[in-house]
Amino acid sequence: MDLKGKKIGFVITGSFCTFSKVIKQIKELVKSEADVIPIMSFNSYNLDTKFGDSKDFTNEIEKITGKSIIKTIQEAEPIGPKKMTDILVIAPCSGNTIAKLANGITDTPATMATKSHLRNGNPVVIAVSTNDGLAGSAENIGKLLNRNNYYFVPFKQDNPITKPRSLVFDEKYIITTIEQALELKQVQPILL
Repeated sequence: MDLKGKKIGFVITGSFCTFSKVIKQIKELVKSEADVIPIMSFNSYNLDTKFGDSKDFTNEIEKITGKSIIKTIQEAEPIGPKKMTDILVIAPCSGNTIAKLANGITDTPATMATKSHLRNGNPVVIAVSTNDGLAGSAENIGKLLNRNNYYFVPFKQDNPITKPRSLVFDEKYIITTIEQALELKQVQPILL
């Protein structure tokens, strides 16, 4: 599928270890001439971690997309009413965000963007990245797997030996998942 001109909301939440992988995919989407709208959760926008400084990440994302990051609930609310997005991607999607989406909690720019986007019945792509995917987050992942309009980037155990309950998306499937979700299809297999 040609993504040229597609309005892609790209939400980044706080699984900081995957930011570099996600930024590469944003570059590819922009290269394909998609209209990428960057959105970040409060934590992903503001926190410095061992993986890098928030200002460096936000500057890079704004430079790649040529747009200011949507970083507040108020900025995210018009996404649906103004029909700003054809598809919304949450990559990485932390266990915290998955729990909020599964339980209807709207208290961050990420969750407000999703709620607002869904009012138009458009697809949401989830790229799971959480250390408790096969523990506390498993139930919430299951809820979203069974809901309309949610599509998952194929994922796997992060490191079955040292982190046996951790799940992480495979970044090479992000664009394929977007393409398939725009046709209302789930990429298979979901579990790698």
